[in-house]
Amino acid sequence: MHPANAFRVEDREALLTFVREHAFVTLAAAVGGLPLVAQAPVVVRELDFGEVALDFHLSRANALAMHLVQGFRAVALATGPHAYVSPDWYGTNDQVPTWNYVSVEAGGVVAPLSDAETLALLDDLSAQEEARLLPKKPWTRDKMTTARFEGLIRGIVGCRLTVERLEGTFKLGQNKTAAERAGVIAALGDDPVAELMGKLNA
Repeated sequence: MHPANAFRVEDREALLTFVREHAFVTLAAAVGGLPLVAQAPVVVRELDFGEVALDFHLSRANALAMHLVQGFRAVALATGPHAYVSPDWYGTNDQVPTWNYVSVEAGGVVAPLSDAETLALLDDLSAQEEARLLPKKPWTRDKMTTARFEGLIRGIVGCRLTVERLEGTFKLGQNKTAAERAGVIAALGDDPVAELMGKLNA
């Protein structure tokens, strides 16, 4: 995460909402001395006693999958809109180029899900994503033959990252004046970053 406190977000509900809205994450881990990366869609689980987990699945052929039995530490990064910012847009002198962006990082231990938990994950994941397509009638695995579904599910492993650390970077020009941000917003036009920056100036 960005080291500047001006950009740091620690509001738990805001961060979880962000991950739900940007549910395709990048997972990074160092296992056996090797840096490994995978990408996967996640379902946010709010567990007992305030714990939070990210459930996801990987191909059994994924390099991380073979390490699930013993578990491993990983970081999941959910990213949102981002945009290059030209110094010319601030309307003030002695500025440098930068990049505005929003992202949330969740760190913790990854362990395997049971077969039943993996089935629940797949159902919840498809329901989560199909809901974004309304008013389309949602797809469910009932539309598949049992043989076809069981053949495919043998090729994946369900995983859970139990979150120990959750923090975000919403770098949107908080270190600039309202007038400087307004110049960037105008230059970015209908870019989603401009909309997010506009909320700071509201």
